[in-house]
Amino acid sequence: MGLLLVALSHCIGWAVRGNWGHENGAMIPGALSALALVACSGRANWMRRAAWFGFFGALGWSFGGSMSYGIVIGYTKSGVGATVAYGLAMLFVIGFLWGAVGGAAVAMTASFEDRRLRDFFPPLIVVFCVWAVWEWLEMGGPNWFDSDWVGVGLLLLSVSGHCLWKRSVSDAARLMLRMGVGWFAGMLVLVQVMGLHMTPPRSDNWAGSVGMAAAMLAWFWRRGELEIVRVSLITALFSGAGFALGDLFQVLGPSTGITTNWWSLMEQSFGFIAGAGLWIAMRPLMGAERREEEGMDWSHGFAVWFLLVVMTYVNIRKNVTTAWLKNQVMPEAWWGLSADAWFHVAYFLLALTVTALVVRHWRSALAVVPASWLGRTQALYVVVLWWIVLGNLSRVLPFPPARMVTEGFVLVYACVCTVGVLWVSESRPVPGAGASCRGGPVGR
Repeated sequence: MGLLLVALSHCIGWAVRGNWGHENGAMIPGALSALALVACSGRANWMRRAAWFGFFGALGWSFGGSMSYGIVIGYTKSGVGATVAYGLAMLFVIGFLWGAVGGAAVAMTASFEDRRLRDFFPPLIVVFCVWAVWEWLEMGGPNWFDSDWVGVGLLLLSVSGHCLWKRSVSDAARLMLRMGVGWFAGMLVLVQVMGLHMTPPRSDNWAGSVGMAAAMLAWFWRRGELEIVRVSLITALFSGAGFALGDLFQVLGPSTGITTNWWSLMEQSFGFIAGAGLWIAMRPLMGAERREEEGMDWSHGFAVWFLLVVMTYVNIRKNVTTAWLKNQVMPEAWWGLSADAWFHVAYFLLALTVTALVVRHWRSALAVVPASWLGRTQALYVVVLWWIVLGNLSRVLPFPPARMVTEGFVLVYACVCTVGVLWVSESRPVPGAGASCRGGPVGR
């Protein structure tokens, strides 16, 4: 059951990620599958970290969103043997890199002590703020093989600045800096020096991802975090296989004569296989020795706030121009404000609501929040899931029959996942998990 729910959760994320795209959209499958995994894990101490799992799962899987694979899929439809083989091989590479960082992020959340995970939040918040200001000012930079070098450079500057201000360098900062340097090393060696281009003239972010993933795995390996390396590589293999095998829908599907959204079916299969790989890779950790638990702090509330406000906002905001105005479901302006301005006013009020409730719960538990860690994990999963599903549905209405295999299937998957995740009982541990949810700590 756990394997199915995690795979379907990742599948849902990939299905809607195609509508929003890039790194922001790729956070969704990472968050949903990580939360589903925790709910089905049978481990109360993981459930206490549910918001962290969702947060780091979202960030880990988002890294791959910078890589372009549209042209690679086109290669697999060329009909030329060598070109098809190249396309399939590169799809495997892209999926592998995506899964490597995503799997490592989830495994790290399960393996690290609380202190080491908390250390990620201050520098990450600084990075988020710098990125937000840079985007708001609409500042760009010289084009370097259509890559995201500016964003990575800002990350390095932000984390370095934070370390100078703190006059110390935490393990979290070291990992972030090494991954950033690894990204630039990959671009310089593979693209600038060796002249390799996977999908010209599209982005060469794949090369930066190679360097980033290599630096990350080397860091974990040298520090003896071998379980994280194992989970990373297994998830990467499944993700790579998912990309290559899922392409069969796009290549062979039209030959059936059926007119439907074969592209979406391809991406859904990506997500299902990658999600299944994440569950399989994480399964041995469910029976591992529990680490000593520490008290809750503000980072848990921030992670909840991030999942509910930031992750949903950066995706749903695209609905205004790409769907609502285009489909004429709302006017371009009224009462002197543009449609985009009205959206931001509405989402700001929504953000204030979530913020007020998170702060209130931190000070004194809200009655509506379940008392058990399993109940809280289930509640967070269901809220994030349906927020995303409904946000995606609002983007595509009205949609043609061909999109039933996307929006219709997503609805079915979401219903199955909702029932499955809520079906998990505290009195019944997941078989083979090595621990029961019963008797988990209660509190903030």
